[in-house]
Amino acid sequence: MVTDRTAAWLHGIDMLTMSEHDVLPPIETCALRGRNPTHRPEADGRSRDLAPSDVVDVAGIQVTSPQRTALDLGCNLRRREAFAAMTCLARLHGFSAADLGRELPRFRGRRGVIQCRQLVALVDARIESPREAWVWLQLYDEGLPMPEPQWWIEVDGIPTYRLDFAYVNARVCVEYDGAEFHDQTVGQRADDDERRTWLRDNGWTVIVVKRGDFAGAGLARWTGELRAALAPSYSNRRW
Repeated sequence: MVTDRTAAWLHGIDMLTMSEHDVLPPIETCALRGRNPTHRPEADGRSRDLAPSDVVDVAGIQVTSPQRTALDLGCNLRRREAFAAMTCLARLHGFSAADLGRELPRFRGRRGVIQCRQLVALVDARIESPREAWVWLQLYDEGLPMPEPQWWIEVDGIPTYRLDFAYVNARVCVEYDGAEFHDQTVGQRADDDERRTWLRDNGWTVIVVKRGDFAGAGLARWTGELRAALAPSYSNRRW
């Protein structure tokens, strides 16, 4: 059976690194426990316990199901990449954190299950891209309140502007601005600028996270801006 990142790719989610698109990694596969995994040089063969419901047919190929693939990657990948894969699979294939949680008891004792268990609780199928999933996970790690994903702003009763993440009552939003989406065309950039100008003119604080803002000074900048924007403006002190 095809497993892990290769299975994710067959299910419509690309979790390869940029360099792996030039030199493709081995196809990830497994044999059922007790059978011999493949030793072909183009494949990474493992053994794994699988229930019949864990395997689906994709164009004639036996592949771990989207839910099983999400759980396997939650155990096997680095934390950010694991969460991005789980979230994107949930969105594309219509399952929830609760659906994943019901399968977790079968993974007891497996390497990586502690990470997977924590990530399952955070999965939200409304999140639209891998880097948006990184933002969501970073908000959790920073101990910040969790916002509403994909929140629509209505203008004259018409849904007009959709925000990546919104703190609705505080009128604060967090937007991921990645080259893979927002920088594709001049028109998209103009749309983003128009939207963010409207938001600021109408009392919203817009926090923009860019591709390199998940470590160091970039991370400190946007999380600091967000903490300041969410800080209470009211005090009952009289001096």
